[in-house]
Amino acid sequence: MLAFTAAKCSGVEPNTEDTKKKVEEVPKDTLILLETTLGNIKLKLYDETPLHRDNFVKLVTEGYYDGLLFHRVINNFMIQGGDPDSKNAKPGQTLGNGGPGYTIPAEILPQFTHKKGALAAARMGDQVNPKKESSGSQFYIVHSESGTQHLNGAYTVYGETIEGFDVIDKIATVQTGANNRPVEDVKIIKASIVNQ
Repeated sequence: MLAFTAAKCSGVEPNTEDTKKKVEEVPKDTLILLETTLGNIKLKLYDETPLHRDNFVKLVTEGYYDGLLFHRVINNFMIQGGDPDSKNAKPGQTLGNGGPGYTIPAEILPQFTHKKGALAAARMGDQVNPKKESSGSQFYIVHSESGTQHLNGAYTVYGETIEGFDVIDKIATVQTGANNRPVEDVKIIKASIVNQ
């Protein structure tokens, strides 16, 4: 259901020496601030999912998410972003196929569930992705706890919202058109690492 339809990526892990150096400087329980056109969301990344944590930190540090849209929004379900093709996308343009060119091995842990505000990785469907590898950049934030529990054990949850639940509500309830894309763009103005 949260699968995106891009061609299968190569499975390259995002652990270059440069990335490792950047990530080593990041404190445990890293906090990420997403400044959006509808307000701010603060996320805590889980240390128990280091591949996803380090990759998200790498992309945030590089400014990858700045200017991208929440391109898929379903009320009482989730809000999805992280497609680089959404930067400066034309109205009505179909989104959801873009990424950085690699996938991340699954880090699905039973203690991290699809509660409201959970941060999880989008991925391609099981039929082409039996190992449940995550998109290199696309993520979603859960809007409804009751409506997403069926995803537990199928997608990697690697963080949670600690501030900005009202902003998630605002984004989740905007008017949408084709492919659940908001009629008026909801943009990530800037993503940054913030201190506790």
